[in-house]
Amino acid sequence: MLEHFGIKDFIDILLVAALLYYLFKMVKISGMRPLFIGIVVFMIIWVLVSQVFDMVLLGSILDQFVNIGLILLVILFQDEIRRFLMSLGSKKGWKFVSKLFIPVDKQQKDTSHITSIVLACMNMSKARIGALIVVQGDLQLNLYEQTGEIINADISSRLIENIFFKNSPLHDGAMIVVGKKIKAAGCILPISQNPNIPKHMGLRHRAGLGITQETDAKVIVVSEETGKITFAEEGRLKINVNPEELQQLILAE
Repeated sequence: MLEHFGIKDFIDILLVAALLYYLFKMVKISGMRPLFIGIVVFMIIWVLVSQVFDMVLLGSILDQFVNIGLILLVILFQDEIRRFLMSLGSKKGWKFVSKLFIPVDKQQKDTSHITSIVLACMNMSKARIGALIVVQGDLQLNLYEQTGEIINADISSRLIENIFFKNSPLHDGAMIVVGKKIKAAGCILPISQNPNIPKHMGLRHRAGLGITQETDAKVIVVSEETGKITFAEEGRLKINVNPEELQQLILAE
C-alpha cells in the first residue's frame, strides 16, 4: 500500500487535514467544539464499521444516521457554514493564496488613522470611558451601520473621544470605522452566545465578540469599569493589550 503512496496522496491528506483544522477553528469560535468532536468520532466509528470491519447490519444502521445527519449538520452549523463560505470569497481568503505565487509589494502604508484610534483608546482607558470600536474588514457592515447614526467623518482621536464621552447620546453604541472614515456611531451589534466568555465581561465585550463571529471585522473594547482594552477578532478575545500591541493587531493582515 505504501509503495503506491505518491505526492498526490500526500497533498490529498494535507488538504483534508487543513480543512478539518479550519472547521475546528470555526466551531471553536462559536462554542460548539464538543459537538464537532463528537461528529468526528462518530464518522471514524462509521468508517471502521462499514469499510474496515465490513459489519453489514450495524453498518446499514449507521448509514441511515449519516444520511439524516447531513441534513442535521446543515441546520446545526448553518452559521459556521455561512461564515466559512464568506471567508473563502473574501479578499482575506485569497491573500494567502496570492502570497504563495505573487511577490508582495512592501510599500509603506499611511497608518496615521490607526494611530489616532490607538491614542483615543489610551485616553479613554485612563479616563475610564467605555468604548466599542469596529474596524471593518473585507465584509461590508452596512446592515449594522443602519442601526446607528451615519457620521462619515475623517478619523481623529478627539472626535472618537467625543463620541464616547459619557454624556454623549452615542456613548452606548458601537462606532464603525471603514478605511480612514468614521462611518457610523451608536450602532447595535449582535450579542455573542459563546458560553466561554468570562462572566465579568459585560454587554460591550459580548457585542464586540459577536460581530467578529459574524464578519471579519476587528473590534476594540475599552472597559468602563477597569479601563482595560480588549481586542477581538475571529471570535477570540485578547485582554489588556498595550498601545503597541493594539496598533499591530489592527494593522495585521
